[in-house]
Amino acid sequence: MEKDESYIITRILAGKTEEYAYFLDTYGQPVFSLIVRMVNSEEDAEELTQDTFMKAFEHLSSFNGKSSFSTWIYRIAYNTALSFLRKKNVEQTVIDDNQWNRISDTQIDDALNNESEEQIEKLQQALTKLTAEERALVTLFYEEEHSIQELAQILNLNEGNIKVKLHRLRKKLYVLMQKED
Repeated sequence: MEKDESYIITRILAGKTEEYAYFLDTYGQPVFSLIVRMVNSEEDAEELTQDTFMKAFEHLSSFNGKSSFSTWIYRIAYNTALSFLRKKNVEQTVIDDNQWNRISDTQIDDALNNESEEQIEKLQQALTKLTAEERALVTLFYEEEHSIQELAQILNLNEGNIKVKLHRLRKKLYVLMQKED
């Protein structure tokens, strides 16, 4: 753990609650970034980030150290944002199964690795059409660079499911980018 986070947790649980500021300083911005990507609102994300850290503080004694603190806090953030979105009933983009089957990995790689301004704009537009769970996966894997194993812990899925979701997500982004044409 960074800066021996287990020691900091022990001190917080022993009454040195001011040391919780370390976790806010260390993980506040990354957690906010994940949540804002999921909910598409900075205002809501600020409130949900506060909720996330309050929940983590209230349940700190249940942190067992089987994963890193960052994995644990991301899981709380992910679940907090999902609960919020379920209450809002957010509309989702559906893709026809026939489209999935006609796309090769080479086509996807070419489109997603093309760094032209036009392609980047299409990718940005496509990202806005993803579900909250998909945006979280993009954020955690591609931006925050969490491993498949960490994602499995954060999202409470097995590693095989994460790999399948990432593969389908790349296809979905490709399809959405083609619709921009």
